Amino acid sequence: MKSLFVLQLLAADVPAHGGLDQFIRLLTVFLLAMWVGFEVITKVPPILHTPLTSGSNAVSGITVVGAMVAAGSLAGWFSTTLGFFATVFAMINVVGGFLVTHRMLMMFKKK
Repeated sequence: MKSLFVLQLLAADVPAHGGLDQFIRLLTVFLLAMWVGFEVITKVPPILHTPLTSGSNAVSGITVVGAMVAAGSLAGWFSTTLGFFATVFAMINVVGGFLVTHRMLMMFKKK
């Protein structure tokens, strides 16, 4: 926990200006998110992996919304095309994740 506090202080100390300062701030947030995510996932007991997968698929729906915003931003043909493909791939991820979760839950159903 002490290292988390130190990393939070480092992230808060970086100015929010553009350029290198903003890159360092965003990189710090990204690394903190990776570290916290790893710590949370490794502490999950195997019995909870299926509900956790289902929940993470629901969170992936946020990716779909962000991709749709990017596709509809009208910032240019390139961003619209990337947003379209991001929407398609994110939907494949969400639907596939829910199908796998449903199949896993059916394995535990009593006959």
